[in-house]
Amino acid sequence: MVPRTGPFTRRFVTIAEEIRAEKSHELAQPIHRAAALAVIANPFAGRDHDDLDLLMDWGEALGGELGARALVALGGDGSIVESFGKAAIVGADGEIEHAAALLHPRLGAPLRRLLGHSPALIPSAKKLGGIGAAIDVPLGHKVAAKVRSHFDAMTVGVADAPRADEIVVAVVLTDGGRPSPRVGGLTTADIVGTDGLV
Repeated sequence: MVPRTGPFTRRFVTIAEEIRAEKSHELAQPIHRAAALAVIANPFAGRDHDDLDLLMDWGEALGGELGARALVALGGDGSIVESFGKAAIVGADGEIEHAAALLHPRLGAPLRRLLGHSPALIPSAKKLGGIGAAIDVPLGHKVAAKVRSHFDAMTVGVADAPRADEIVVAVVLTDGGRPSPRVGGLTTADIVGTDGLV
């Protein structure tokens, strides 16, 4: 019988970055990125199971927990967050669909509540990996997904995870886009903010 309580979490990890320069060019305003990761037991490791609702429930709980931890690392103010992303690495005894269930849109609901107006799709990535595996968490603007300056990624991982029966789940928040973006497209000044796209 699979337990219906929250996930057994072996470890939380928070990673904070401050980007002050791109090559030799100092930025007028540093860009901050924060990732919060959880290493959880995979209740479906090593066996087939069609009903993955439990992982969707856990994803919803983790969306709030990881979002809050990442937000604290950025200073605690959801209004400064400009972009976000989510990802999961499944250990060898699991499957990609376990990551998909955890990263289901239900993870996004509590995260959006923390951040305020954030209608854009939360970019996501999934992979199978062994101990020490890293993943590039894709990032996109939280209000308007077509803001090209915020197409980015943050590479994260946990040194001793995931074990074969574990999953690493990550949420990343930033207070800016890429350093020195200059490839055109929709800018933050052009955001309409009604449909999650522009």
